[in-house]
Amino acid sequence: MTSDQLNVLGTNLELCSCNPMTGWFRDGACKADQSDIGEHTVCVIINKSFLSYSKALGNDLSSPIPQYGFPGLEEGDNWCLCASRWKQAYEDGMAPLVRLEATNITALDLIGIEILKQYAYKPSRLKDD
Repeated sequence: MTSDQLNVLGTNLELCSCNPMTGWFRDGACKADQSDIGEHTVCVIINKSFLSYSKALGNDLSSPIPQYGFPGLEEGDNWCLCASRWKQAYEDGMAPLVRLEATNITALDLIGIEILKQYAYKPSRLKDD
């Protein structure tokens, strides 16, 4: 358990990643907070296709930004993604896999649970399928 917040399954929100450190609060969890306009609440497993897609939309997640302590993301990294960006990627056929246990319940305000379950990470699934 990382906080008193819940995940999309209705259980305690789990950590998404501490390496690289993610989350609005940079504490490893996709916690919801009113100050987070982007709603970084969906814990995804980054793949190369999504990195290319995001970069084409003007959000380069693969390049380091040292002044902000951002190492740049690589395939296989877990990351708290904006719920609206994940939904957009889904609509464009480019959505990365999701770790449901680490995705905040507030993501359900934008994305249906059945859609998220279709993209749920399972150890047997490939990173870029």
